[in-house]
Amino acid sequence: MVNIIWMLLTVVGIVFAMFNGTMEQVNEAVFTGAKEAVTICIGFISILVFWLGLMKIAQNAGLLESLAKLFQPIVRRLFPEVPIKHPAMGYILSNMIANMFGLGNAATPMGIKAMEQLRELNGGSDKASRSMITFLAINTSSLTLIPTTVIAIRMQYDSANPTEIVGTTLVATFLSTIGAVLIDRFFYYRRVRKEGNRK
Repeated sequence: MVNIIWMLLTVVGIVFAMFNGTMEQVNEAVFTGAKEAVTICIGFISILVFWLGLMKIAQNAGLLESLAKLFQPIVRRLFPEVPIKHPAMGYILSNMIANMFGLGNAATPMGIKAMEQLRELNGGSDKASRSMITFLAINTSSLTLIPTTVIAIRMQYDSANPTEIVGTTLVATFLSTIGAVLIDRFFYYRRVRKEGNRK
């Protein structure tokens, strides 16, 4: 569906440019955008390698394990259907910690593995379980302590103070995560109530 939307936007933009006589500007924007994309990606590599290296050091030093133990009681309450020793719990914790450090690229594979494990717990059903919905809500809102990717973009564009957004990001993502959990629980208990009334 997303591919269709992007294709329609592209076609409409090109057709509009043809009739409006601005195809030259469109071509220029395409090549400029492509050049900037490559430049940003190369800039990201150094920042991401640095933070992934720190994550590896933290993992070897036992810091990530300590963080996982710290957040385990909260995660157990958020995912009561997931057994504490199940691999899904480890992937969920790893995903959340990677997101906290703004490492979305590192968090994505762990999130996919967590969803695969949660699907297995759900009996392989195509219908999302309570835990899958909760995980998606938390992963999307993702509490971020250090917005590594955004800092990298700001450094790429010569920001005078690329880390000044840390405080704002922390507050915004904290509120978004709390909101996501509250909305998730609201709809879950509403659904449970409706099912109870039908019986």
